[in-house]
Amino acid sequence: MNITEKILAEASGKKSVIPGEVVEAKVDKVMANDITAPLAIEAFKQMGGEKVWSRERVIIIHDHLVPANEEKAAELHRTCREFAISQELPHFYDVGRGGVCHQVMMENHVKPSEVIVGGDSHTCTYGAIGAFSTGIGSTEVASVMLTGRLWFKVPRAVNIIVHGRLKPPVAPKDLILYTIGQFGADGATYMSIEFSGEAVHQMSISGRMTLCNMVVEMGGKNGVVEPDEKTASYLKERGLIPYRLTKNDAEASYDKTVEYDASSIEPMVALPYRVDNVKPVTEVEGTPIDQALIGSCTNGRLEDLRVAANVLRGRKVRKGVRALVIPASQEVYAAAMKEGLLETFVKAEALVCNPACGPCYGGHLGLLAAGESCAATVNRNFTGRMGSPKAKVYLASPATVAASAIRGMLTDPRTLEA
Repeated sequence: MNITEKILAEASGKKSVIPGEVVEAKVDKVMANDITAPLAIEAFKQMGGEKVWSRERVIIIHDHLVPANEEKAAELHRTCREFAISQELPHFYDVGRGGVCHQVMMENHVKPSEVIVGGDSHTCTYGAIGAFSTGIGSTEVASVMLTGRLWFKVPRAVNIIVHGRLKPPVAPKDLILYTIGQFGADGATYMSIEFSGEAVHQMSISGRMTLCNMVVEMGGKNGVVEPDEKTASYLKERGLIPYRLTKNDAEASYDKTVEYDASSIEPMVALPYRVDNVKPVTEVEGTPIDQALIGSCTNGRLEDLRVAANVLRGRKVRKGVRALVIPASQEVYAAAMKEGLLETFVKAEALVCNPACGPCYGGHLGLLAAGESCAATVNRNFTGRMGSPKAKVYLASPATVAASAIRGMLTDPRTLEA
């Protein structure tokens, strides 16, 4: 069996499972945010729920509308607060105490081999350290809060082997955009996407998170990287112990195996209004932008901010362009401040915002007007995703977005280094 099959087999009390088999698995943790938790809480009560199955395993994180920007948002937050208090939940992250839900989960809660579900489609991020994680709807969140269990269909698996190494400033974001462009938005529907090969082995946990975060954009059920010494170092550093590592059997089988050469990957851009509408930046260079956004659960980590700061250091955001930098968590914010990265952004005339989903969600901070365009490190560029349905969002890496902010147009970051 492969990693995903082994985790689901153990969680469902079976010796083995096969793709297509339906199992009922024990869930290790369930997460919901300030958009999905209120719906889950309502459903929980309608189901007759009085107490969650495990206080330690239910995690609620405010991140989409932080701080509350209107009365309705404040009411959603109050609903979550009251539920967290009544259920005595120890892992409730209110405004100022966490950040983007997936970043907070990875910093404090995720361990390899666990089954983790969340009321957000990008919950698949946690496979970066060898967990099985996937997004679910709010009513399913409610049922898990009540029972601690959920049924799954064991997914077919794809093994993406990436040979060689990425050539900086080419980043994991470029690799996953390229991959999505190759597969298409529905090219891996309900499949487990495993990343392997030298390029992935050399990649940081942050980079692996970026890969796994976006598998849902090609239809994937979950993304996963086989845990290794970098995983062990990350877990030790974070204090996420004890833990169990699940690895592929030597005879692990896959429905499909795809191989890429990392050295051939260029800086990529996903054009509106599809994540799979991907082209090398060299083919779209010069496209004007009004806003640049660096942040999100895809690329708002310290590693990403360092890359952006290195591009912006000693330079200015082009007049007429708004640049927003949104650290993924309070921890990332504090670390970036300690390293002087926030000062670099401010000197470049970028606006540093509080940790939150921000404009990625399209409900708070930095929305776009009709006819405006934004280069962003986020994971979706659908119609109306960041404000007006007549606005455009271009997805790219932190280096590409930072370079584009300087020139006021989509820019190959390699041209700035010359």
